[in-house]
Amino acid sequence: MRNLFLPSILLSLALAANALHFYLDANEKRCFVEELPTDTVVEGHYRALEWSEARQEYVVDENLGIHVEVEVCFYPNDPQVISNGLHKTQEVYSGHTVVKTKGPSEGRFTFTSHESGDHSICLSTNYTSWFSSTHIRLYLDIVVGTTRADAEHDRTHVSELSAKIRDLNQKLEDIRREQQYQREREADYRDLSETTNSRAVWYSVAQIVVLVVTCMWQLRHLKNFFEDRKAR
Repeated sequence: MRNLFLPSILLSLALAANALHFYLDANEKRCFVEELPTDTVVEGHYRALEWSEARQEYVVDENLGIHVEVEVCFYPNDPQVISNGLHKTQEVYSGHTVVKTKGPSEGRFTFTSHESGDHSICLSTNYTSWFSSTHIRLYLDIVVGTTRADAEHDRTHVSELSAKIRDLNQKLEDIRREQQYQREREADYRDLSETTNSRAVWYSVAQIVVLVVTCMWQLRHLKNFFEDRKAR
């Protein structure tokens, strides 16, 4: 059973590609969040079609361009937000920009994640008119892992067997980075939980001390009160 588990992981990792299409209007930005370990190569391919009223279908327009922007995302409970004082945008803290490019209606973009965490991939058009009623259909294919171009280039210089061994080693390295990333996140959440529990304990101790001091003060006050009445 254990021998069958590892190939299944490698197969699922080799097929880690997200292909989809969606619609957007002029001046509209659409963002997607991808959780990535450190030193992971991501390659994206996009293709945009513009709606033609004359032809009643989506067609290629040479004037249409696509803006691609990739940023690292942080969240309020992330220790990096507190230590770095990053800029807050709604409920997500936006870190530094990884990619910011402008291209034609069809193109590619590639980047490497230099730190683990969520990465926001945003796409928009080059149309700037607020009154434009242009409708765009955008195809997006995102591949997480080794870029295929380098692999194909290397296969021209080595045998088929050595290429498969290299691919297998790369998949194992991706699994190792993923496991390291999960351990880092677990350590962060454990430290946060321990800090919260410690504060709760000290708060309870402070409550007990206040109650004890209050009871002692009341008992002393009542004692003095009855002694004064007895003396009269």
